[in-house]
Amino acid sequence: MSHYFETPTGKADTFRVPMRLWDAEVELDSSKGVFSGGGLDLGTAVLLRSTEPPPGPAQLLDLGCGVGPLTIALGLGNPEARITAVDVNERALALTRANADRLGIGDRVSTVLPGDVPADELYDEIWSNPPIRIGKAALHELLTTWLARLRPEGTAWMVVARNLGADSLSVWLEDQGWDCERVASAKGFRVFAIRRP
Repeated sequence: MSHYFETPTGKADTFRVPMRLWDAEVELDSSKGVFSGGGLDLGTAVLLRSTEPPPGPAQLLDLGCGVGPLTIALGLGNPEARITAVDVNERALALTRANADRLGIGDRVSTVLPGDVPADELYDEIWSNPPIRIGKAALHELLTTWLARLRPEGTAWMVVARNLGADSLSVWLEDQGWDCERVASAKGFRVFAIRRP
């Protein structure tokens, strides 16, 4: 399992990395030991290039937030959105919190471990570059758990590398009763919009 799924030990030496998040050019605090710590990962870049910020008041979930590029993009792209950023890596959560505060959206962002999300909290949209490398069984459990938190008319936006099983994951989601629409394909990634039938 890759190191970024767990909180790293040792001192967190932070540095800033430039990222383009939809129309926003920002610098995010980052560190070693977190997903895509060196800059915006290709999958998330493809996801953002293939979508637009959700409009109007919305309760959004960034599943596997890392240093927060999706959280920041959603918060800057929609001033009415409230975002819950979830990660198992506490260093990633701290960096997302710092980035949200510094960029002026901290009052609309919650950074929490998965087990600390209220059991009855539902979301209008879920955004994720999911941790495919945790293994198929663990990934299926993760998606089953979090997709159940979508409101009836909600959408989950997800990017998955084709060579890491994007197409078979799409079939599995359909078999679980979800509509899984491929909305884009670029740079070896698939972008899916997942909705209830």
